Amino acid sequence: MGLSSLVLLVGLVCSSLMIATYAGNFYQDFDLTWGGNRPKIFKGGQLLSLSLDKVSGSGFQSKKEYLFGRIDMQLKLVPGNSAGTVTAYYLSSQGPTHDEIDFEFLGNVSGDPYILHTNIFTQGKGNREQQFYLWFDPSKNFHTYSVIWKPQHIIFLVDKTPIRVFKNAEAVGVPFPKSQPMRIYSSLWNADDWATRGGLVKTDWSKAPFTAYYRNFNVIDSRSSNSFSEWQTNELDAPSRRRLRWVQKYFMIYNYCTDLKRFPQGAPPECRRSF
Repeated sequence: MGLSSLVLLVGLVCSSLMIATYAGNFYQDFDLTWGGNRPKIFKGGQLLSLSLDKVSGSGFQSKKEYLFGRIDMQLKLVPGNSAGTVTAYYLSSQGPTHDEIDFEFLGNVSGDPYILHTNIFTQGKGNREQQFYLWFDPSKNFHTYSVIWKPQHIIFLVDKTPIRVFKNAEAVGVPFPKSQPMRIYSSLWNADDWATRGGLVKTDWSKAPFTAYYRNFNVIDSRSSNSFSEWQTNELDAPSRRRLRWVQKYFMIYNYCTDLKRFPQGAPPECRRSF
């Protein structure tokens, strides 16, 4: 990694420590949907936790549905040996032709990094995975994970740094999420049949309960917020494009667009298109 990349890394780490405080309230904005008494809301609705033990995981969902907008949430992930666990944070509609925008954090043994797994479903079809390591330990502090969802594209961000852009490719026959409102969901669950090293490393239940924390939810809803127009530009600016290239060069560990074994007839059309 060259000097310029190290300077950018230092800047990203510093910026991740200066996250704005939002005023979302978990009592008002979300329902605890499963897991018995494992999901909990604290501090007057400012903090939420999900827990996983050998009996069950837990989850929550937003009371509202959203069609385009920006979603921000701060998460602090399961510390220590989190192998076999998955913390999922995503938007989804319902039904066999649902749309979905996924962050999934795949746990690992102590000392090994989490894997951030991203995917996009359109009309019930996914298989658009990109995976990343992070440039920090996501279990030590809260970090902000965001989705910007516009008719032109979907952008995944970590501490305001773009890591992935999925552009509207309807012109080449690829469906794009644009007509189904989605709720926000999150869950903490056991997936030791696949989550860590393809299922080779199992969950160590002696470390249970496993707990993840959430705070500072914020949403800019295109249908109800005057501030939506403040960021309604079509493309990333030049500094954001540089950060995106940096993350994808040094931290991306899987990209479906370059998996020739999986797609021997050629990459999917949204990968082949020149934007």
